[in-house]
Amino acid sequence: MKEFDVYAYGVIASSELHLLSMAFPLPDGYAEIAESHFMTGGEALNSAIVLSRLGVSVQLDGNWIGDTPVGQRLLATIHHYGIDARRLRVEPGFAGVREIVFSDEHSRTIFGNYVDLLSTTRKWNIPQKADLAKARIVCVDPPFHAESALVGAYAVELGVPFVSIDCPFDQELSRAAAAVILSGEFRNRQYPQAELSELFAEYQQRAQGLVVFTVGDDAILYGRRESPIRQFKPYPVKVIDSAGAGDSFRAGVIYGMLQQWEDEQTIQYAAALAGLVCASFPGVLNSPTHAEVMRFIQAHSL
Repeated sequence: MKEFDVYAYGVIASSELHLLSMAFPLPDGYAEIAESHFMTGGEALNSAIVLSRLGVSVQLDGNWIGDTPVGQRLLATIHHYGIDARRLRVEPGFAGVREIVFSDEHSRTIFGNYVDLLSTTRKWNIPQKADLAKARIVCVDPPFHAESALVGAYAVELGVPFVSIDCPFDQELSRAAAAVILSGEFRNRQYPQAELSELFAEYQQRAQGLVVFTVGDDAILYGRRESPIRQFKPYPVKVIDSAGAGDSFRAGVIYGMLQQWEDEQTIQYAAALAGLVCASFPGVLNSPTHAEVMRFIQAHSL
């Protein structure tokens, strides 16, 4: 019997989220702020919150938390969602990982200190193999270099399936994953000249598990080695806040894997979950329950 459904390792950040009532301004321009919220940031934390709202038990590990009022509020938020935070380190003298997000109906613009986090001294925990052994599925973010790779290696050694995001096709976090999800933002940055179907084939022929390309409002591409590329059109929703959409989609994929669903049902569920998160503000903290996701799917299947 496993102690947790999911062990999540990756980025944990505090966020100030500002919803604009008009488009994000040009330089020297102006935009009106309609709402402001304390929010969470970081792929691992956001996925953990969405999973917790679905009734999934999660242990969280990753970067250190600042010993500041903002850091203490972040830690209290993590506890509020019932996420196991026993490994999280509150570091004196560390400001923590922070971001400010401005969101309009069509875009989100992020200001943060992620470059400082990832390009200076290590400010994140070394994963513990014993923690992974307690989980049914592992969720891992790739930014933490050797430590992220170690999570993948531990998962393979223990026979625990893992889900990763946004890593090159020639890395083990992509090849050995039970599912790897690649965002359009990552693909445009990592492979700016690549044709979409050819790039998908590069991932597909190397991957042991499910490969998923999210493409904004366009069709989601997914498939496995030696199988045709399949597509799923995202659900039409009025986007209020797109922050956390990718993290929620990954949470949906993990949920489907926990239920041992077929790929088509898993992608459908993940798309519905991400759509509902985009249709609320702040989306991640108000992410839907499983019953709400199923009602949404049923309503759009009529």
